[in-house]
Amino acid sequence: MAIGRRPGAYVCGIDAAMDVIGGKWKVLILWALHEKPCRFGELRRGLPGVTEKVLAAHLRELEADGMVHREEYDETPPRVEYSLTPRGESLNEALAPLGAWGRENLLGGDPVPH
Repeated sequence: MAIGRRPGAYVCGIDAAMDVIGGKWKVLILWALHEKPCRFGELRRGLPGVTEKVLAAHLRELEADGMVHREEYDETPPRVEYSLTPRGESLNEALAPLGAWGRENLLGGDPVPH
């Protein structure tokens, strides 16, 4: 599955990856879904400060990029859960060293993953 809202416009792999994770909340959404699949409201509560509009838009973009899977259950009331795809899981693994760097160099903590 090819990713990209800007096909042919990427200069390098970092450019392509940043297109997927760009935005304040996308990395935090991916990190939250690393723990377990979540419903929209769970994600909203777990990310204080994100608006419903932005969360919905980011989830749609992450789904379109193949990072997040949206599962609709045929129940009353309707239930939707979001989870990481294998591609989303591999992106989280790639982001783990960046998180360790941030903890060590900016937060002064131990470089312990997740």
